[in-house]
Amino acid sequence: MALSRLCWARTALWGSAVTPRPYVTRRLQLVRAGLTWGAPWSSRLHLSPKADVKSLISYVATKTKAINGKYHRFLERYFPRFYVLYTTFTKGLQQLWADGKKSRRIKADMAKHNVKFHQLSYRDMEHLRQVWARDRYPEVHGEFRRDVTKCFFLGIISIPPFANYLVFLLMYLFPRQLLVRHFWTPKQQIDFLNIYHDIRKKSHPEILSYLEKAIPLISDEGLRWHMTELCTKIQRGTHPAIHDILALRKCFSNHPLGMNQLHAVQIKALSRAMLLTTHLPSLLLRRRLKTHTTVIHQLDKALAKLGINQLTDQEVKSACYLRGLNSTHIAEERCRTWLAEWLQISCNLKEAELSLLLHNVVLLSINYIGTRR
Repeated sequence: MALSRLCWARTALWGSAVTPRPYVTRRLQLVRAGLTWGAPWSSRLHLSPKADVKSLISYVATKTKAINGKYHRFLERYFPRFYVLYTTFTKGLQQLWADGKKSRRIKADMAKHNVKFHQLSYRDMEHLRQVWARDRYPEVHGEFRRDVTKCFFLGIISIPPFANYLVFLLMYLFPRQLLVRHFWTPKQQIDFLNIYHDIRKKSHPEILSYLEKAIPLISDEGLRWHMTELCTKIQRGTHPAIHDILALRKCFSNHPLGMNQLHAVQIKALSRAMLLTTHLPSLLLRRRLKTHTTVIHQLDKALAKLGINQLTDQEVKSACYLRGLNSTHIAEERCRTWLAEWLQISCNLKEAELSLLLHNVVLLSINYIGTRR
């Protein structure tokens, strides 16, 4: 009896010792799960860093967009004027960077395929004209190079301590002179283009007076009559016809109105009409003006091949403004009509007659419908 009780006591004692408690049971289950899924868990540990980095980047990007959106809505609601400047600045940086990348791509393709400037498509030619100068004519500076010069100037004057506050003040007071076109607001773009056109419009009467003075120097009687009729029509406010301009091609191919026969005062007046600097010697002004006209003539040929209908409204207005027409206040259809007239004249001219294309900046735009405000 005592022996049986001892056996039962030992059995109870060992049973209580062996029977696992709840927390021990949970630990065993976890260990078993780890043993069971050991191989996949090791692979998960091996791949987790990349997955964690991607998820972290995605999380940060999502949060940044959300915070940026809230910040934009806050500025737009409480500081609308500053919001316009802020969005213009950010979009300007993006556009400036995109223009630089596109120009590098075009130049790389030209070097790779041995393509010349005049062999490019119209849009690539126009982009390079705006962004950078051609290797063949290094003296011609594109708009992008002038923009970079402005940025470099601002960077230099902002080096001294606390000078950046003065730079911000100057940029606010003189945006047309110090800011590049990428950072102009839509209203500033229209206002500044009008200002630049008013500058070149001041040279129109001077250029017409030089044409009248050249009439007695024309040896051919028929050409003298055509030139007199053209000048009379323009002075009366009549828009000249295409055949009236093309009839005078011989006058502009040699004496007295050929590119090499123009006087220094005529070269300066025509440079102002093309928004080019006049603070250069006459020889450089003539060469620069000839190069600029040649580039426009090549652009015209590429545009005629592409077709005006393929251009967007903004591209049409930009093309008209480059060729002397203030397109900021003219309807898009009228701009296309004017550009078609320009191309019809330009594509019928030879290289020796490009002086007529240069004067066409005044002849074809001065009395066009909607240009007088």
